[in-house]
Amino acid sequence: MKFTNAQEVISCLYSLPHLHPKNDLSFIKKILAKLGNPQDQVKTVHITGTNGKGSTSYYLATLLKKAGQKTGLFVSPYVYRFNERIQLNNQDISDQDLVKAANKVQAAFEEIQKEDNDFSLVTFEYEVAIAFVYFADQKCDYAVIEVGIGGEHDKTNVITPEASIITTIGLDHEQIIGPTIQDIAREKSGIIKRNRPVVLGNVPQEVLPILKQKAEKEQAPLYQLGRDFEVKLDEQIVYSDNEHELAFKLRPQVEGFDIAIAVRTFFLLDLPLTNEKVEQAIDQTVIPGRYQVLQTKPLIILDGAHNIQAMTNLLKTVHQLAEKRQGHIHALVTMMKDKDLEQVFALFKQNDDVLLTTLDYPRVAEQNDFPIDVQRRYNYERDYQRGFTTLKNKMADNDILLVTGSFYLVSAILNWKGKNDAR
Repeated sequence: MKFTNAQEVISCLYSLPHLHPKNDLSFIKKILAKLGNPQDQVKTVHITGTNGKGSTSYYLATLLKKAGQKTGLFVSPYVYRFNERIQLNNQDISDQDLVKAANKVQAAFEEIQKEDNDFSLVTFEYEVAIAFVYFADQKCDYAVIEVGIGGEHDKTNVITPEASIITTIGLDHEQIIGPTIQDIAREKSGIIKRNRPVVLGNVPQEVLPILKQKAEKEQAPLYQLGRDFEVKLDEQIVYSDNEHELAFKLRPQVEGFDIAIAVRTFFLLDLPLTNEKVEQAIDQTVIPGRYQVLQTKPLIILDGAHNIQAMTNLLKTVHQLAEKRQGHIHALVTMMKDKDLEQVFALFKQNDDVLLTTLDYPRVAEQNDFPIDVQRRYNYERDYQRGFTTLKNKMADNDILLVTGSFYLVSAILNWKGKNDAR
């Protein structure tokens, strides 16, 4: 089979199974070996974490590009279109290059299947293979690689990175990499590699010994937020370590952590860039679907927060902002039905105007999937576009409209309102 356009590639990817019966790396390693191990032809930075890994990936990729490095970026999920998942110098992979890389992967896949009828790839493995082929073909200097889920068993864990990053650790995907936070920490520590530095973000004290033990075992130098580098928020985000002090324009607190992690990692790579250029690169970084301002008057914010940790951080910021503006929060929310919905909705305040909605997607919660007390407390509008319009029409000038709970909802709103509306 040979692909002739990008839609054929994407349709093929989504037709594949999501999980192997056996959760190991043998399948991805086999296809990459057949392709000549493209992942070994590019320097990489590997990033995991319950939250913040996407934002950190974007910040770091922008810094590397600013330093003159030809920089690949592999992230998920996408907001506007699939091509966002694989980028070169902040530009989405072209349809032509996507087809070219996919055809190389498909040819290798078919060769292996001639020898091994049982060989198969899941969607994410195929995507990872396409990304590594593309980055090698483009002769990238660096590629920033965000894991899918976890770390040790993630299909991206086939690289020996220049540095590894663990942004945060919390409860999410417990059924796959849990059930406990200690299990999740052990899984994420699997990206720590021998003699390669690891940068830790805002991780809970209870799992810190697990990460430190893994770093010691691998003789990996460890740099920890709050110990080896710091970030403070006042009128600006201020980053500092033993050698540097930089200031960036104000963003939500959790973004400050992500910026600090990216900057510390960048300095470890020892690339030439002045402090002023570092500040410019960070301030110029735009991250789709992460605290993205769609409109300023009235203020409309889109954020794909989709678990308890991310929603806690987001609502803390938005509640503070609403108090400062002396306005109310109107929130359009849907979530995956396998999330801890009870805990998430407990984070909203009594006077928040929350409207539940849904999307035509298998895992998205329908009205009856929300806890009974949540259904009683909040209205439900199946049509997310009508829901968005209803809330927007109720807003006073100092109010905030927040769209959150799922990147799928953020993506749907952005694609409906138009990419050019986002600013």
